[in-house]
Amino acid sequence: MRILVTGGGGFLGQALCRALLERGHEVASFSRNHHPALDVLGMRQHAGDLADRDAVIAATRGCDAIFHNAAKAGAWGSHASYHGANVIGTDNVIAACRTHGIERLVYTSSPSVTHRATNPVAGGTADDVPYGEHFKAHYPATKAVAERAVLAANDSGLATIALRPRLIWGPGDEQLLPRLVQRARAGRLRLVGNGDNLIDTTYIDNAAQAHVDAFDRLAPGAACAGRAYFISNGEPRPARDIINALLAAAGERPIVKHVPFGLAYAIGGVCEAAWTLLPLAGEPPLTRFLVEQLATTHWYDMGPATRDLGYVPRVSIDEGLLRLKAAWGGC
Repeated sequence: MRILVTGGGGFLGQALCRALLERGHEVASFSRNHHPALDVLGMRQHAGDLADRDAVIAATRGCDAIFHNAAKAGAWGSHASYHGANVIGTDNVIAACRTHGIERLVYTSSPSVTHRATNPVAGGTADDVPYGEHFKAHYPATKAVAERAVLAANDSGLATIALRPRLIWGPGDEQLLPRLVQRARAGRLRLVGNGDNLIDTTYIDNAAQAHVDAFDRLAPGAACAGRAYFISNGEPRPARDIINALLAAAGERPIVKHVPFGLAYAIGGVCEAAWTLLPLAGEPPLTRFLVEQLATTHWYDMGPATRDLGYVPRVSIDEGLLRLKAAWGGC
């Protein structure tokens, strides 16, 4: 089967490409830049902007399915940049499916579309956890719009599904762990609150597996079509333990210092104002959205994903940490 993966050069994108290739599919990537790692896999690469409808439609010609994984992530940037990549880009992917009669679309969403600063729903499913309100960052706001568009596009000619993997980590990560290590070494890493808040995470191979499981079950009229699913390892642990375990895998000391939520939230607001009004280069070191993500409880029920997709994580957190340690040591 011929499959296009948007964002195929990213952390999850590469894992998806490898998993699909191993299953014998013909896989191509669509992303802004050329990625040598995909050359090694022997993949065809299409370079372009998701906001360019003609480019997306051209890249998807001849495809049987799309894994729409590309997005503008992070907690800082202009609304236009997030809207262009996440909302317009997703609309263009849906349009490409309609244009070419592509029947399956697997969309990588985010649990942050349900983010609430207060009274988060712990242990819920995508069926009973509502979308968030009054988002303090453009990423979750635009991902929520895009997810709704994907699910609304589900019909007899196009089967769609949205997966919400929580905090993906593992070998090959060039964002989460490197940033944690950099801040820890600079003495700028703190826990927000006491770190007891339970959070879910997802080992990279499990995240890719969930997408392939969803693809295998997805078809017009299938139980999973037109629905969203939380994805994780299903092993919620205190945020403090997860952060320090990741640091330990990289050979770093644990973080014991913390800052109260109220103070961190105020600092985040000041940083946002400074970076907006001055403006300053790069991203602010702290934002209110990031503080909320670090300090609140985020874990979910994997029951629906197991029931409808057959998803059962194959790599435990402890096994994943061993693999990460081995990979990090070889960097």
